[in-house]
This record gives sequence, structure tokens and C-alpha cells, in this order.
Amino acid sequence: MLKQKMKLILKYKKGEDIDKVLKRYRKKIEKSDLIKAVKKHQEYIKPSQKRRNNLIKARYKQFLKYSID
Repeated sequence: MLKQKMKLILKYKKGEDIDKVLKRYRKKIEKSDLIKAVKKHQEYIKPSQKRRNNLIKARYKQFLKYSID
């Protein structure tokens, strides 16, 4: 669970198209990184597992960099 609460305030004008308001809302959520924070806190990954994942990614990048086509 997130320890700090984040609020997104969206102001709209009376009679404004709801599609435009929703589009602005989606952009505001993306910019605030709220989705990333929620996904990050969905499961706990041990530090050793994080290091292992980073090592695997680095090996893969090296493989792509030096592979001969």
C-alpha cells in the first residue's frame, strides 16, 4: 500500500466535451507516475532478485550489442 496519498485535481468548464476532459485526466495520471508507483508496490521483490534481474538484462544487452547478424 502507498504510504503517501496522491490527489489529482481536474478542473473543467461547464459544457466542455467529456472526451477532452478524460483525455486531459489520462495525461495528468501518466505525468504524475501514479500508475508506476502502484505497480511497483503490488509485489515485493527481494534485493537479491533485483540484482539478478539487472544482471540478466545487462548480459542480454551485451549479447545484442556484440551479436553478429
